[in-house]
Amino acid sequence: MPLDPDELAARVAQDIAPGSYVNLGIGRPTKVADHLPAALGVVLHTENGMLGMGPAASGSDIDPDLTNAGKVPVTELPGAAYFHHADSFAMMRGGHLDVCVMGAFQVSATGDLANWDTGAPGSIPAVGGAMDLAIGAEQVYVMMTLFTKAGAPKLVPTCTYPLTGIACVSRVYTDHAVFETGPTGARLLETFGTPLEELRDRLGIPLITI
Repeated sequence: MPLDPDELAARVAQDIAPGSYVNLGIGRPTKVADHLPAALGVVLHTENGMLGMGPAASGSDIDPDLTNAGKVPVTELPGAAYFHHADSFAMMRGGHLDVCVMGAFQVSATGDLANWDTGAPGSIPAVGGAMDLAIGAEQVYVMMTLFTKAGAPKLVPTCTYPLTGIACVSRVYTDHAVFETGPTGARLLETFGTPLEELRDRLGIPLITI
């Protein structure tokens, strides 16, 4: 059975190594913060200028001045630090992050990323810091649905939307399956109830299996 967004966030969290420095993109990737046990010592970075972000805030913990890059109220962990936006982007570009988790409109089988503009009439392009993360983080994970609401694949042979980064994505976590992407194409690592043949038929790309 396909995973819901919280289940998928928990699955992504399982693959983040203890002690990692991690940026979570806006939208669904921010849910990963709620599934990282404090004992792992993972340090979360937000591009709006915070290191040491905790899980989402609720109730009396909500401080309207304490938000992540998506303007969602968050908590801070002991030792949290705040800094200028320029310093935040220097961390992203300078190779100081172990992992970033972003959403995407499309990812190619070889790891190209498109996540800032579809070019659709009325759409509002929004690249933010995605290009900086795509080239700066050691590992780029994408968390997305595998298909659009119309049923079109989002893991594709070649991206048709404007690119954010080339050959930058290493893993794609979706509601139906987890894939590794790279020069040899997409490798299927895990499925969540969807048969391999159905994935092959719907995606229309060669899938390498373990």
